[in-house]
Amino acid sequence: MSDLTCLSVCFQVKAVLKKREYGPKYTKNNFITGVRAINEFCLKSSDLDQLRKIKRRSPHDDTETFTVYLRSDVEAKSLEVWGSPEALARERKRRKEAEIKYRESECRPRSSAAAMFFKGPGKVVMVAICINGLNFFFKLLAWVYTGSASMFSEAIHSLADTCNQALLALGISQSARTPDPSHPYGFTNMRYIASLISGVGIFMMGAGLSWYHGIIGLLNPHPIESLLWSLPLTILINYFDVVSATLLVAINEIRRSARAKGLSFYQYVVQSHDPSTNVVLLEDAAAVLSVAIAATCMGLTSLTGNPYYDSVGSLGVGTLLGSVSAFLIYTNTEALLGRSIQPERLQRLTELLESDAVVRAIHDVKATDLGMSKVRFKAEVDFDGRVVTRSYLEKQDIEQLLQEIQQVKNLEELEAFMLKHGENIIDTLGAEVDRLEKDLKQRNPDVRHVDLEIL
Repeated sequence: MSDLTCLSVCFQVKAVLKKREYGPKYTKNNFITGVRAINEFCLKSSDLDQLRKIKRRSPHDDTETFTVYLRSDVEAKSLEVWGSPEALARERKRRKEAEIKYRESECRPRSSAAAMFFKGPGKVVMVAICINGLNFFFKLLAWVYTGSASMFSEAIHSLADTCNQALLALGISQSARTPDPSHPYGFTNMRYIASLISGVGIFMMGAGLSWYHGIIGLLNPHPIESLLWSLPLTILINYFDVVSATLLVAINEIRRSARAKGLSFYQYVVQSHDPSTNVVLLEDAAAVLSVAIAATCMGLTSLTGNPYYDSVGSLGVGTLLGSVSAFLIYTNTEALLGRSIQPERLQRLTELLESDAVVRAIHDVKATDLGMSKVRFKAEVDFDGRVVTRSYLEKQDIEQLLQEIQQVKNLEELEAFMLKHGENIIDTLGAEVDRLEKDLKQRNPDVRHVDLEIL
């Protein structure tokens, strides 16, 4: 008899659950917060005063209960205020356009962003712009005076450096823009994009023209009076001193940044942690070497009277610039593709998650370097339901919970009891996810975005 009763109860429970239809009528009774009601339905806070208010328990320990409203009530109120769905749609469109316009004005580089150019990579770039601009002017005068192919290559080199570093300054300024809905992870990659274009610019303007002028010099050599070399040689010597000083500024900045991250100088440069300073470093290093090449070839041409040395120097400068541009293109492309962080750091993040009692297992772990000390972490987490449920029960009055269970007399009351506490347990699971994300960010400041998917 008892077996028949049990089968009957099971059949009735299934029948009760099958009668539930979760259509639009059901979802209209979903809860909506006051902020969403005001933003999505174009209402004022005073419009919500007359609506039914429902207190909801917050899943966070440090947050009190909050007030929500029935979506059906909010929708009815919005139609009462605006008169028709069409009028409401027009108001939503108007507000969205105003929000986009405001956001665009906010996303423009602010005047305070100018402070970025008085320290760190911004300072290095601005110093380089000023020095290379002056160098281009004096080298151009020397080339006009002598017609030297090597001096022409050096003038083009300084012009390319000036233009590229101006592009870097633009990239630094744009990277400071605040994230928006279209770019939720911000504009940090603008520095890498500017550095990539800079590498291409060095190849086209610097290496290409230097090779061209060197080949022309080899095919059509023309003798040059030795006395004409005194001016460009003097300019090159002074340029060597100035660029060496700029190179030291870039080296000191990279050393400081690399030490702060616990990396070697070589690792910091190769991994392109600071693309703007990297470009200045490599351009200035190439400038110092190219000055040595140009001065040597010009000196040999002056001593021997053979113009081929000068053309070979132009080809050497072009080859050097081509190597630098290839390195910049490769490193910045790697950064823009979204490379993974170092395996040791990924292992530490994984162990931190696995050591938490609420986590049973984690799968498909990915940590992407977004650039400029920003990391995005993603993992699929298998939560231990027993631990989550126990965490919820520890916050409840067990005696009161037992009384609620004893008061259950029929299937409808059982369903209501299960729905109530089931929803609260899901809230607790959400709070556990928030806690894990917060712990990851606090213990690893580089981790700016955490995406934990529940299995």
